[in-house]
Amino acid sequence: MSEAISCGGVVIFRGKILVLYKNYKNKYEGWVLPKGTVEKGEEFKQTALREVKEETGVEASIIKYVGKSQYSFTIPGDMIEKEVHWYLMMADSYYSKPQREEYFIDSGYYKFYEAYHLLKFSNEKQILEKAYNEYLELKKQNLWGNKKYF
Repeated sequence: MSEAISCGGVVIFRGKILVLYKNYKNKYEGWVLPKGTVEKGEEFKQTALREVKEETGVEASIIKYVGKSQYSFTIPGDMIEKEVHWYLMMADSYYSKPQREEYFIDSGYYKFYEAYHLLKFSNEKQILEKAYNEYLELKKQNLWGNKKYF
């Protein structure tokens, strides 16, 4: 058994959430949140920001840590235990460009309930829900988009 650590982001702009559509060799892979593997010597926050940028072209800002999800999957000859650390992030525009090399063929910002129903994995739905509630709380306190908050 091997372990892997990834980091990713729930990226929000004007109340909408950034999601990616993956299609590998014309096989439906589903809608996901941007995330990726921690590189040697990299801090989790750096990984999350880098992966969001690589997979979506979006320059985001981290607002706060929202938790981790865990799951396992098998590859030929091994079982991988994966841990993903998630951050609530803010984008400064609706711009996004899916990373073709990683088989992402579409990306975009969707309303919460749309993004929630698009997402393929239940652990990502849970993180989305948690992050979106944090976003609503910050908005209610007039802290969302307030640079003094960072």
